[in-house]
Amino acid sequence: MQKAILALEDGTVFEGQSFGAPGIRSGEVVFNTSITGYQEIFTDPSYTGQIVVLTNPQIGNYGANDSDNESRQPFIEGLVVRDFSSAASNWRSEEEASRFLGAKGIPIGSGMDTRQLVRRLRDRGVMRGVLSGAGGDPAALVEMARNIPSMAGLDLATRVSTADRYEWTQGTGKCSPSDLEPPAEPQRFHVVAFDFGIKHNILRRLVQIGSRVTVVPAGTVAEDVLALAPDGVFLSNGPGDPEPLQFQAAQIQKLIGRVPLFGICLGHQVLGLASGGKTYKLKFGHRGANHPVLNYRTNKVEITSQNHGFAVDPDSLPASETELTHINLNDQTLEGFRHRNNPVFCVQYHPEAAPGPHDSRYLFDDFASLMSEHSNKKS
Repeated sequence: MQKAILALEDGTVFEGQSFGAPGIRSGEVVFNTSITGYQEIFTDPSYTGQIVVLTNPQIGNYGANDSDNESRQPFIEGLVVRDFSSAASNWRSEEEASRFLGAKGIPIGSGMDTRQLVRRLRDRGVMRGVLSGAGGDPAALVEMARNIPSMAGLDLATRVSTADRYEWTQGTGKCSPSDLEPPAEPQRFHVVAFDFGIKHNILRRLVQIGSRVTVVPAGTVAEDVLALAPDGVFLSNGPGDPEPLQFQAAQIQKLIGRVPLFGICLGHQVLGLASGGKTYKLKFGHRGANHPVLNYRTNKVEITSQNHGFAVDPDSLPASETELTHINLNDQTLEGFRHRNNPVFCVQYHPEAAPGPHDSRYLFDDFASLMSEHSNKKS
């Protein structure tokens, strides 16, 4: 078995066994604390440009299948784990996880000390790195890591966005015969969804609340969105730094007050920019399916699924126009806000889960209520 090497920009090198593709990939090295749901993590476009370290010690043991994909392909640059299982043991498995990633040229480093690695990333912050699935000179790989672009300032959302407009009609399906997922609501809304790196389960949840969904590219102008006569506009998750998305923020600003808006993750950050706020890079970000968030409006704590490396500065938002609605209980960063006078709200975390808990699924129902109220006012 070939040697795998992870080289960080600070000169730290980790060695292990190579699975997946034997190539070399580079990116920002981040960690995720989810216990299950690795395939959904692999295929989340928000991980574009990132090598993902999973803290759960064994990964790959339930294989991969087409139903669990959250987008058209894996988007991670590489995977680092403590123990990668080449054997897939699950009734839903269609192929081994190593083949699933290897077919797209993505290397896997197994047998690495992920506990030490995560402690380093927590203490020093996320770093640029290079993962080689074919060994190599560690010093040369460290130098390569030092020369890749920083995530700050990168517009990756337009890179992963759809090139063409399309319709989405699939609702949530049953994972097993014991699932109790109710059927989708009768279709009564038309939602236009900006694709900054949208996940499939967001689209499924929009269908479940009774929506016909039209997905549009990240660079779509406000006038073209309004021409589609939407009942609501959704702003999706996505990768990279939100600050370069000034054009998108300007288009969203034109939509505020014209149509109900709901944003998740990068969509939350773009709405923050459109509302006059600013964003900043977090030391090591929030990635996992177990982050506690306090909902100020209900005074209840929600356990949430998260994946972001940037945040909105709450002090930069105009207090006369915005109400802070959610806060992260781990580090007090902003997790949600809404406009006081317009049908606009957003959250930093992922209420659609996939993977993760369903505590925040009510936000899609809130969006439906907002669209219904807005439609009644117009009529």
